[in-house]
Amino acid sequence: MKKTGIAAGAVLLALVVIGAGCADQQRRVAAGVPNGNIQQNVPWTPGGDIVSAVFVEDSDGTDDGVARLVRSMQNHGLNFHQTQASPSGLIAPGDVVILKINAQWDQRGGTNTDLIRAVIREILDHPDGFAGEIIVADNGQAQFGSAPGGGGSLDFARNNAVDQSQSVMTVIRYFQAMNYRVTGVLWDEFTRTRVQEFSAGDMRDGFVMEDVVHPTGIAVSYPKFTTEFGTHVSFREGIWNPAAGTYNSDSLKVINMPVLKSHFLLQVTAAVKNYMGVPSDMLTRTIGGRAHDSVFTGGMGTLMVHTRLPTLNITDMIWVAPDRGPRADFHMAVQVNKIAASTDAFALDYWTTRHVLMPEAAQVPGGRAPAMNPAGTEPGTFGHWMRLSMDELHRAGIPATMNPAEMLIVQNGIVR
Repeated sequence: MKKTGIAAGAVLLALVVIGAGCADQQRRVAAGVPNGNIQQNVPWTPGGDIVSAVFVEDSDGTDDGVARLVRSMQNHGLNFHQTQASPSGLIAPGDVVILKINAQWDQRGGTNTDLIRAVIREILDHPDGFAGEIIVADNGQAQFGSAPGGGGSLDFARNNAVDQSQSVMTVIRYFQAMNYRVTGVLWDEFTRTRVQEFSAGDMRDGFVMEDVVHPTGIAVSYPKFTTEFGTHVSFREGIWNPAAGTYNSDSLKVINMPVLKSHFLLQVTAAVKNYMGVPSDMLTRTIGGRAHDSVFTGGMGTLMVHTRLPTLNITDMIWVAPDRGPRADFHMAVQVNKIAASTDAFALDYWTTRHVLMPEAAQVPGGRAPAMNPAGTEPGTFGHWMRLSMDELHRAGIPATMNPAEMLIVQNGIVR
């Protein structure tokens, strides 16, 4: 594996599902998988009509938008940083944090690198000091995409940023130059390699894949790798300690960072669809459970339940592509200058699509705005396949909503 980092050269602290007068509590949900039960931290809100909260802030990525968002959430009972005073905060000082970005496309198709930089800065500025590790990662599946030969890249020449030469690797090298433990891993590089877990004695980088195809059509798979700092990461199981022979699941956090765009097949790609960068499409199609095909039938929900839920979802809406996505060349994008976040990917996708992407798509002659409707229930609409995935979370006892009456919306610090 070609690792990025020292040898080679937060967060939009967002939101948690909060309930009336009782925010930021968490419960443990056991998500059953064939080889055992994986315990996951899942936000919980008791009582009331509110299931999920969405925080929205104006930002171009280079300003203090992330900091303003953090303050807004704190004012509503959510702490991003886990401290002695705020033990239920999202990110602890020693956590390993995966920023799961979109690195499959260049120009406006990939996650804004100014925003990535701001999120990393917020993690590092932990009030108790950050002694963990930040991993910026994606799997472009070694197919499609803007990279030569297909797939993703962390070092595109043309990037979604004010300074278009600022690639993901440029951001990573900036922090590494100050001796921070920030690295990048492009999962494309081993997406064809099937491996076993660390606990089975397999120390290779690759993808662990189940042999079963779930009713939603997906064979669950996930990356397992070692970073340049020697950290052994299993996306599902957590951080492997070879000396103790155990995993620490709680110390691995995932911040899901999509860019809001149209999609020529799925109508919209945002937080839920961004999880398509977790499995191996190459491996799963060999046993009839191709991950990409399963998006239409609820596979992303199955994947979340049987691997690891995002600790936080942060949607990049600085530039959005209302038509002809998921590729989004510079001339195809519209500058909106907004960011939004939630622990509930479904509530987040509902609000951002309905209130940001659809109005822009409606201005495109012959555009796909009607099919983008998250309230849609007919096959072929965005809302239809999203609900199939959300049903998978509900079956596992995990709260999520696409009902606007069950959402708390806080925009620029004001409840809407």
